[in-house]
Amino acid sequence: MQPDVLAFDFDGVICDGLIEYFQTAWRAYCKLFKPDSLEPPKGLAKQFYPLRPVIETGWEMPMLLRALVSGKTAEEIIPGWPTLALPFLEETQLTQAEAAKILDGERDHWIATDLDNWLAQHRFYPNMLTVLQASLEKRPTYIVSTKEGRFIQQLLKQSGVAMPAENILGKEVKRPKYETLRLLTASHMARTETDQEVQGYHPAPPNIWFIEDRIKALQSVKKQSDLDHVELFLADWGYNLGPERQAAQEDDRIHLLSLDSVVQRFDIV
Repeated sequence: MQPDVLAFDFDGVICDGLIEYFQTAWRAYCKLFKPDSLEPPKGLAKQFYPLRPVIETGWEMPMLLRALVSGKTAEEIIPGWPTLALPFLEETQLTQAEAAKILDGERDHWIATDLDNWLAQHRFYPNMLTVLQASLEKRPTYIVSTKEGRFIQQLLKQSGVAMPAENILGKEVKRPKYETLRLLTASHMARTETDQEVQGYHPAPPNIWFIEDRIKALQSVKKQSDLDHVELFLADWGYNLGPERQAAQEDDRIHLLSLDSVVQRFDIV
C-alpha cells in the first residue's frame, strides 16, 4: 500500500542544517560567554555534530558548546542532557527564554544581513530532493516543520524543487505537528466527501505517511487516538541517537526508515 498523502519533516529528513546550527550556536555562545577568541576551538564542530540530537529547544545549543568547551564528553552529555545544561545556563544569569532569544537574534541578524550565506550553510541528504520531487508529482505532498516556511521555500527553489507555498507548513503555523496532521486529514476528507456521499457512503480518512527524525514528535502523534490512520516513520539518518532508533524498532506503530531504502520504500521512481 502507498500513501494518499505524504508529509515530511524538513531539518533532519530532507535538509541537513548541522553547519548552520553550529555556526548560529557559536555566535550565540560568543554573546553569552565572551570567549577570548571569536574563532571556535579546533575540532569543536566535529564534537557538536553527532550530539545535535540531544537538543530539543534553542537555548540548549550554546549550552552544548559550553559543555564541550568545559571538557564534558559525549558519554556524559547523552544520558544527562538537558539537566547537565542547567549549570551552564546559570553562568549566563539568564532564563531559558532569554538565552533562546539571544540565539534567535543571532540567526535573525545573519539572515537579515547575509541571507545567501545563511542559505549556503544547508545541505540536502542524498536522494531526498528526488524523493520529494517525485512524490509531488504523484500525490498531495507536504512539509511539516518547525523551520520558517519562507526559508524552506527558498532552499527548495535554489535546488530546483518548485513546491507550492501552501504545502509548506512551517514555524509560522504555530501548532504541534500532530495538529497539522489532523488538519490535513480533515482537508483531504472534505475534498472527497461530496462525491463519496453521492455514491452512498462516507469518506474514510486518507492514508497519510509522516516521516520525521525526532521520535518524540512521532510519539506525540501516536497518542492522538483520531490519528491512527497516520503511518509513522523515523528517519534514521536524521537528528536521532541509537536508543531512539532502537525504541522505534521495538514500537509496533513506528517504522524505522533508512536513507538507503527510502526510494524503494516509497515506490516513487
